Amino acid sequence: MNLPKRAEDAHSTLAAAFNTGNVATVMSMYDVNGIIVPEPGKPVSGKEKFEEAVKAILSIKGTMEIKTVYCLQTGSIAIGRSEWSITDGDEVKISAKGIEVMVEQPDGGWKIIIDHAFGAESNLTV
Repeated sequence: MNLPKRAEDAHSTLAAAFNTGNVATVMSMYDVNGIIVPEPGKPVSGKEKFEEAVKAILSIKGTMEIKTVYCLQTGSIAIGRSEWSITDGDEVKISAKGIEVMVEQPDGGWKIIIDHAFGAESNLTV
């Protein structure tokens, strides 16, 4: 899967990557030197922890959808606010409001360096 060429396309590209069900495809969207927060209050970093987090999310069977609420970019850094869910038919398996930071790569593609899947939830205390 090709990296998005615009920061505002990172959310839709990430959803498409998750929907392949392929760990390597999803991992290609991330700068693993950053942080992913797959559960509230549990940030992780490093390739192994990123991969564990991605595998855990992929274990939730269904289709991921990510709506971009906004994306602000300055130079090679962007921040996005998302509303995402994983559904199986009419059943919503999980949904949340996230915040993501993206960095432009030397080839012009964008990777996510911070993915706080629950970062915009109103009840978040950490």
